[in-house]
Amino acid sequence: MSFEQIATEDKQRALAELTEVKSLFASRGWFPGTSGNLSIRVGDYKPDEFHFAITASGKDKSLSTSEDFLFVDQAGKPCETTRLKPSAETLIHCEIYRQTGAGAIFHIHSVFNSIVSELFWERKSIPVDGVELIKAFNIWDEEAHIDIPIVSNFAHIPSIVPEVTERLDPRIPGIMLRKHGIYAWGANAFEAKRHLEAFEFLFEYVYRWELLQRKA
Repeated sequence: MSFEQIATEDKQRALAELTEVKSLFASRGWFPGTSGNLSIRVGDYKPDEFHFAITASGKDKSLSTSEDFLFVDQAGKPCETTRLKPSAETLIHCEIYRQTGAGAIFHIHSVFNSIVSELFWERKSIPVDGVELIKAFNIWDEEAHIDIPIVSNFAHIPSIVPEVTERLDPRIPGIMLRKHGIYAWGANAFEAKRHLEAFEFLFEYVYRWELLQRKA
């Protein structure tokens, strides 16, 4: 399916959902500076052919303007003539969509996710044991254990992509960039938001629990 064949209503719905999520996350302080990026896929999906709306680079996400988002293809190239530039990390979105077929990907920065990514960098994953919010990922095992993958954070974004490909865990709808932030995804915007909120709760829990253990 070409971009032109995607229904206008689907494109408008994606932009409306992104606007709503952006406003909510900005109110929580999850976009310090102009950091973070959000995307929602539109139209049919094939691993080598898909399109999505993504936040434009360098925009103040606490504001709402007509230049907040643009549409790109599976290679991260704009689908329409525009002066806007897609987020610098668009290639990471492209790879996650390619590997998972997700419907939405949300990436934010928080103090807790950055700290725990460094705290557990040597083991390359953030361990979480038996916390209720693990169920947000449809993992219902009693006292479930998960490991949230951490990948390197390079200034050269294409260098990050192979690690993302290698470290994706089908059970875990998220991946952490070291000292940077979490990427969370889902079948749609609602599910991606639920996963992101669960990750953020778990990161704070892990940090505070680790602190208590070290003081004991």
